[in-house]
Amino acid sequence: MLTRLRQTIVEAMNAADSDAASPLRAVNERLVCSALKAQLDADDCNRTLGEVSRAAEHDPLTELPNRVLFHDRLEQAIAQAHRHGTRLAVLFVDLNHFKQINDTLGHAIGDQVLQRAAHSLAGCIRESDTVSRHGGDEFLVLLTEVKLAVDAVAIADKMTTTLGAPSRFGNNVLRLTASIGISLYPDDGDEADVLIDRADAAMYLAKRHGVGRFVSHGALLAGKQPPPALPLAALRQPPNAPEGTTSETEYHLNQLRDANEQLVKAAISAQVLQGNAEQSQRDQIQFLALLAHELRSPLGPIRMAANLMGRLPVAEHPKMHSIIEREIGHMTRLVDDLLDAGRINSGKMNLERQIVSLAHVVDGAANACRPAMDLRLQHLDVRLPSSSTNMQGDPVRLAQIVRNLLDNASKYTGNGGHIILSLEEPEGHLVLTVADDGIGIAAEALLTIFDPYVQEKTAVNFNRAGLGIGLAVVRELVEAHGGTVVATSAGGGKGSEFVVKFPGYSGEIRE
Repeated sequence: MLTRLRQTIVEAMNAADSDAASPLRAVNERLVCSALKAQLDADDCNRTLGEVSRAAEHDPLTELPNRVLFHDRLEQAIAQAHRHGTRLAVLFVDLNHFKQINDTLGHAIGDQVLQRAAHSLAGCIRESDTVSRHGGDEFLVLLTEVKLAVDAVAIADKMTTTLGAPSRFGNNVLRLTASIGISLYPDDGDEADVLIDRADAAMYLAKRHGVGRFVSHGALLAGKQPPPALPLAALRQPPNAPEGTTSETEYHLNQLRDANEQLVKAAISAQVLQGNAEQSQRDQIQFLALLAHELRSPLGPIRMAANLMGRLPVAEHPKMHSIIEREIGHMTRLVDDLLDAGRINSGKMNLERQIVSLAHVVDGAANACRPAMDLRLQHLDVRLPSSSTNMQGDPVRLAQIVRNLLDNASKYTGNGGHIILSLEEPEGHLVLTVADDGIGIAAEALLTIFDPYVQEKTAVNFNRAGLGIGLAVVRELVEAHGGTVVATSAGGGKGSEFVVKFPGYSGEIRE
């Protein structure tokens, strides 16, 4: 209208030829422009008011009508049904296991589930009907002009089927289920709040009878579960359906239950894996700190001996050389243990087998360990048989087994303690035993005594030396020779015993 008015004024001004019409023309132009601007401002205000009004009446997440707008529409529908003598239905829809989805998959996925559920429910009704979000995982549905109760049941069945279709949410595929309660006007009430409350009560009855079901308020009053309590697809099965037949909804329920169980298991497994990874990281940091300490410890005596060699007489140099060689030997053993642990982990522990006398190997290893025991005034009792004690094995690795067991016994036995090393040959086997009267081993520690980098707390406090590798190497080498090793102890302060059993050999030794 304003545009047409402006066009008329422009045509009138063009028709005026006198100079006296110019001021009038300018005033009229400003008037029309002001009117047009006022109209545009009014349109913007109306649009803003409309958006504010819609926001006040709609749920921001699902964009469905909220409970205020639903209540208003329900009251209008009741008034219209009363005038025309028709019926309407209220459906109370509650999503099952939504809290579990939120807890395991997160609130972002939970929001997507609510949006998908809202879209699915809205697709099951006519334009004259209303789906609203009542709050949380609950929805209300208004079905106007319902002729028969079975019409509402059909819509409820359609909703459970639609929700049960598999949907992808991020990296997860879920099948949703819902419990639905139904109330009818005027059968179950003639007021909006009464119909909502009775649909809510029927929904809880449906939830008690199993997820994926719907119940009318009439069944609640009758104190029984009427046919609508089952999905309509199940009601349509022939009377003589085969025993064990399940409805599509129940199939969907089982699928969802399995999926949810897998989600929970996956979440628990992820937590366990994370915990194990964090523990492994802590163990690695602790091991590296221990390794640095072990490698640094020999450096002090080596540095001291090197400094003294420049100031002491030449006659004292052999003693300093002895100190340096001893500490270098200690560092070499540490490095060798680390290399052996790496070979064990990679499966590259190779043996150079030959026929050897185990008694000869044991005697040589005992003599190599005796000086370190003498420094601590420990008594080593070696008991070897007079027989050949032949076996097939790697003499270097067999000596390593004996030395590691003797070093372990000496390390955890106090000054002046006793260590017994014995070798026996019963019934075609060779049995090597290393026993001590040291600090002993706790029962729970025996379960992991041969694991790499594992050291009992009592052992660490008693003697901080070592990396927890020696016994792991012993087990791997013994098993590589076809033998077994067992550790026993009567408990703390009662000593320990390690028994190694090898298969014997009846042949002669090759020189």
